[in-house]
Amino acid sequence: MRILIVEDEIRLSEALKQIMLEQKYAVDVVHDGADALDYVQGAEYDVILLDVMLPKLDGFQVVRQLRELKIDVPVLLLTAKDEISDKVAGLDCGADDYMTKPFSPEELLARIRALSRRQGEVLLEEMTFLDLSLCLSANTLRRGEKSVHLGFKEFEVMKLLMAAPRIIVPKEELITKVWGTESGAEDNNVEAYISFLRKKLQYLDSNAAIGTIRKVGYRLEEAAL
Repeated sequence: MRILIVEDEIRLSEALKQIMLEQKYAVDVVHDGADALDYVQGAEYDVILLDVMLPKLDGFQVVRQLRELKIDVPVLLLTAKDEISDKVAGLDCGADDYMTKPFSPEELLARIRALSRRQGEVLLEEMTFLDLSLCLSANTLRRGEKSVHLGFKEFEVMKLLMAAPRIIVPKEELITKVWGTESGAEDNNVEAYISFLRKKLQYLDSNAAIGTIRKVGYRLEEAAL
């Protein structure tokens, strides 16, 4: 994944860059709105992290001009402003999401993953990782000639893990996206479905495994020998 960071606070931009590099993302950093427009027109990005208060052009102007140029790369606005009117203005001018500073790195990464999946998931027929293939139309998980059907929640959990292999997917994100914010689901619901999926990976004799990052979440990774 390739990320463009547009932030004029040097310390914050460097911190954001380090977070992205730790996730093995490719990163470019610029410090004003005019440079942001130049970079986006000269390269392809999966997500743009865009501060609102910028020199030359503010974040709202940058997003508006990107959309006028028919550039539809997902934009996540970052700002110290917490007024509803500012959030509405950002979304109305073409931004895809909005985060108020300060924010946690975990939530930021979850938002980035969600935006990158939103951009491309409708074009996919299957997702792959190592020797696994997840068929999005038939809800089946396959390794070679062997396949197994997944229930709805099993499928949704596996899809989230396969969308960001080797990257931690927090339990909170799994609950929100699979069960919904109003469901009352808790960590033990996630743990149960992770257990179901692990049994199916064992049945398939796959090289992939679901790793647990204690008190944080799960990630799809290569099985230990």
